[in-house]
Amino acid sequence: MPNIASVLKAEITRLARKEMRENSDGLRKASAAHRTEIAALKRRVRALEAVVKRLTKGQGAGSLQSRKAVSSEASEPTAQGLRFRAKGMAANRQRLGLSAADFGLLVGATGQSVYAWEAGKTKPKAESLAAIAALRGIGKREVESKLAALKGA
Repeated sequence: MPNIASVLKAEITRLARKEMRENSDGLRKASAAHRTEIAALKRRVRALEAVVKRLTKGQGAGSLQSRKAVSSEASEPTAQGLRFRAKGMAANRQRLGLSAADFGLLVGATGQSVYAWEAGKTKPKAESLAAIAALRGIGKREVESKLAALKGA
């Protein structure tokens, strides 16, 4: 005669497995549907990237002008035609013999901002970029007189 406890345990185990199978079927179907949808989205992204690539290669002169207009709206410094290189700014600051704080005072920024620009961590705003460009062509004497005027004021 079988032990009632072992029979009861076997029946509970069988019913638990049955319930788990029924519950996991929905999850399995949902997971399969999600995988299918993800694969379809990946195919769509690849197709759209190919279209974008084809369109950017096939743009003519008129399209190039519109692309420049869009890029100038996104970035003000390019709208003014000014370039910025961190190494160039650092070299100019050293050429003029200025500390970062003094250079910042001349361009309307802080010394920390100057260090961040030189390190390439950030880029100056359009106003500061114009002031940096103005400092490119002047000599040490002019810089000293401008600094004296700013510190005296």
